[in-house]
Amino acid sequence: MKILYYDCFAGISGDMNLGALLDLGVDANYLKTELEKLNIEGFHLEIKQDQRRGITGTKADVIIENPDNEKHRHLRHVEEIVNNSSLPQQVKTNALKIFDLVAEAEAKVHNISKEKVHFHEVGALDSIADIVGAAICLDYLKVDKVMAAPIQLGAGTVKCAHGIMPVPAPATAEIVKNVPVKTGLVNHEATTPTGAAILVAMVDQFTGHINLPITKTAYGIGNRDSEVPNVLRVYLLEDVQALHDVSTEEALVLESNIDDMNPEHYDFLLDQLFDAGANDAWLTPIIMKKSRPAVQVSVLCPLEQAFNLKNVIFKHSTSLGIREYRVSKNKLRREETTVATSYGPVRVKNSYFDGQRVRSKAEFEDCKKLALKHKVSLSEIEKEIRKQLES
Repeated sequence: MKILYYDCFAGISGDMNLGALLDLGVDANYLKTELEKLNIEGFHLEIKQDQRRGITGTKADVIIENPDNEKHRHLRHVEEIVNNSSLPQQVKTNALKIFDLVAEAEAKVHNISKEKVHFHEVGALDSIADIVGAAICLDYLKVDKVMAAPIQLGAGTVKCAHGIMPVPAPATAEIVKNVPVKTGLVNHEATTPTGAAILVAMVDQFTGHINLPITKTAYGIGNRDSEVPNVLRVYLLEDVQALHDVSTEEALVLESNIDDMNPEHYDFLLDQLFDAGANDAWLTPIIMKKSRPAVQVSVLCPLEQAFNLKNVIFKHSTSLGIREYRVSKNKLRREETTVATSYGPVRVKNSYFDGQRVRSKAEFEDCKKLALKHKVSLSEIEKEIRKQLES
């Protein structure tokens, strides 16, 4: 398994990201040729080797040829440019996902709809090139997973189209909600809205800990020459023990021991936990001090949902405290298909390991509806599904 890891110790911007991925091995001519598929004129890429505080890397600049003629575009204009291009569909999808994140953030900050957002920066040619270029580079690298360290946001103030703003800029703060961040390393804007959106859209897992071999290190050079090297560091990691069709991700387990709650309330508590984003939740009977029978409430959840789920536990139970610890989840690849039976269509969840389908499970509610409709047993519906799966 090949993994791209973003070490954002000094933040990230769109041009730093391009520089880092070019330094990692993306072919510069390929990137330029693919950007030409946007069919827009007025910019070109300048790529060179540069250095910050003794660290050598690649600097990528999008040069606007006629700044006075530069347009400010709305989201629909950007979508038209991307959709009308001859870029691969996955590149289009990823690029539009990044643009949409920025549009949503700007809309929230200015209390307007996404469609009315007037892109001061992101609708400009340099930002279009940065975002679409990011999608092109990631497609070129063909990594199996993207990971990132907590994002350094910086401190102080930043000058933008609306005047002097605090760091992080309001749009950046909105984009990185529920994502691990750091602040205060430098007294300037370390992460731009474009850089933040690229990470939030593309990263599968945020973690400050890696325990895999580093096969390559690369640096994207920023515009500042500050005391802390203004560079974005990226690694290529290789998980040689990764199993085919098995993905690994970090999750959190929350636990609370409860000995004084009405048992009738546990069903409601579990419903609220699942509604709040729990991957799983379960109850375990335990014996506590003074031989009291009690219940251990356990919740498995994504890291970003932990705050909401703790609120649920404190609000809907008598818990006075919660333990938490990180775990690694290993998941089989899953796909949902629809099987046509003589009774009607049924959704089936298929699991795969080492390139083979190892398990198929019919959606119970679909089976139940067909059994009631045709006045047959559930076993008869399941028998028909097995026949279709084996044919």
